[in-house]
Amino acid sequence: MLPLFLRKPPSYTGDDDVASGNRDVVEETLSLLRNLESILRSLISTCGRYEARLWLCKTVSSFHSIDRKDQLSLFIELLRLERSKLDVAPRILQMIFEKRPRTAGRILARKCYLLEKFFQGNGRRILLWFDHFAGVGESGHRKGARALSLYAFANRDAYWEELEWKGKHGQSPAVVATKPHYFQDLDILQTIKNFLDYVPDFWSSDELAESVKDGEILKIDTTYFVDQFSEMMYKEELEEIWEIIEEFILEEEFSSLSQSLLILLDQERLLFFLKTIGEKINLNARCQDYAKPSCWLEILLSACSDQISLDELVLLNAVIANSRQLLRLVSDEEHEEEKEKLGALLKTKVTLSDAEHWAFIKECKNMKLQEATKFAGLLSWVLYYCLSKECMAAHSWETLFNANGISFRKADDYSFVHADGSEEGCDSDSDVETWSSIGKRKKKRDKKKRKKHHYGDDNLDETIDMGTTEQTKNSGSRWFLSTDDSSCAWNTADLPEHLGRHCFKTWMKWIYSKD
Repeated sequence: MLPLFLRKPPSYTGDDDVASGNRDVVEETLSLLRNLESILRSLISTCGRYEARLWLCKTVSSFHSIDRKDQLSLFIELLRLERSKLDVAPRILQMIFEKRPRTAGRILARKCYLLEKFFQGNGRRILLWFDHFAGVGESGHRKGARALSLYAFANRDAYWEELEWKGKHGQSPAVVATKPHYFQDLDILQTIKNFLDYVPDFWSSDELAESVKDGEILKIDTTYFVDQFSEMMYKEELEEIWEIIEEFILEEEFSSLSQSLLILLDQERLLFFLKTIGEKINLNARCQDYAKPSCWLEILLSACSDQISLDELVLLNAVIANSRQLLRLVSDEEHEEEKEKLGALLKTKVTLSDAEHWAFIKECKNMKLQEATKFAGLLSWVLYYCLSKECMAAHSWETLFNANGISFRKADDYSFVHADGSEEGCDSDSDVETWSSIGKRKKKRDKKKRKKHHYGDDNLDETIDMGTTEQTKNSGSRWFLSTDDSSCAWNTADLPEHLGRHCFKTWMKWIYSKD
C-alpha cells in the first residue's frame, strides 16, 4: 500500500529525537531527490523553459495577498523600466483601449491633431470613420460623419465649398439642412483630402473632439494609437496618460494584469518583479494555512525573494503547481532521453516508514525555507508520478483512502466512509503497489500516434497516455474526500494530482510550524 504520510507518527513527541537512527534513509531520500532535480532542471532548461515560465506566471497571477495600493506601486515600477516601453506599456495601453476606451478617448479629444496624420493618405481609415451619414428615415449621422456635417454647417461660409459631391453639381447648405440624407452623395475620400489640405482648424475643432470622446475610433487601428500614447507617456511624459494608467491598475484585478503582462517579461525583469512582489505580500492566517494553491509561493517570496534564482522558482513551480503538465513534458517523444533517466532513477527502491518520513520532515525543518520547499515539492511529485503510473481500480483507491486516513464518499452515494474503513463496500484487498514499485516500467504505449498537447493546458479531464486501460475503465468513479472538506468530486484522472498537492500542503505546514 502506498503511504501518503498525512499523519504524524504515533510516537511523535515534538522533539528532535524522532529523527534519530534514520539518518541513512534520509540521506538516501535526499540523494534521490537531488538526482531527480537535476533531470527535471535539465529538461526544463533545454526543452521547456518557455512553458515552465508560463506556468510560473499563472501561479503568480493567482496571488491574493496584494492590496490595491501595492498593486499600483508594483506595476508602475515595472512600467518605469527602460525595456518596458517596448512591450509592457503597449500591452497595458491596449488593455485600456479594450476595456475602458472612454478614458483614452477623453485624452484623444484634447489631442485631435493626432488624427490629421492618422487619416493622411489612408482611404481605409477615412471610410471607416467618416462614411456614416444617415439615410432616409435614419435618426442621424454617426462617428466622423456627424463631426464633419456639424463643422461644415457651422462654417458654411468659409468651407462649404471644400465638400466634394459625386453628382454633376454640389448641394447647398439650405437643401442639405432639410434633406440631411443628401450627405450620402459626398465623395468622402476627396472631401477629407480637401479638409486635410485646406481646413486645418477642423482637426482641432470641438466637433471632431466630441466624436472621438467615446474612444470608438481606437478600434480602427489600435497599433497606431498605442504608439502615439506610448510616445506621450515616455517622450512627452504626459501626466494625463500616467493618470489613466494608474486608475486602470487600481481598478483592474491583479490576476488580469499578471496574466497579460508577466508573459512579456524577459528573465531579468521577471526576477525583478518577483523580488519586488515579495516585499509587498501581506500574509494572513489563511495563506499561512496554505488555503490557496499559490500560498506556498507567496510564503516563499515573502521570506526569501532576494535569495532565490528564477531557475529555482521555475523548477519549484513546475513540480508543485504543474505536476501534470511537467509529466506531459517528460513524456513527450522529443524528450526520450530524459524520460529514460527518470524511469531508471525512480526504479530505485524507496521504502519510507512513518518515522523515517518524519525524520525527513525534521531534516527539512533545519534547512532554509527554499530548500525545504524544494525537497517537499520533489517528494510530492514522486508520489504523483507513482499514482499516475498505477493501474488502480475504484476499490483500490478506496483502500488507499482508508489506509491513509482519508474519509470519503462516492459522488453518487450519500453514505460517508470514515478513515477507519468501517463502512461496508470497501474491499480490504488492494491491487495498489508499494513504494518499491514506483519505478515499474510503463506499459507499452499504444502504437497509435499520440495527439500533441499544449503544456499550459489546464484541461483536467485530459489524461496522460499511460496505457492504463483499467484506469480508463474506472474513470467514471468519483469521490468526495475529507482532504478538501468534500468540496469537489474527484475522479481517477485527477486524484494523483490532488493527492500530491494535498501531501505537499500537509508536509509544508509541518515544516513551517514551530513545533
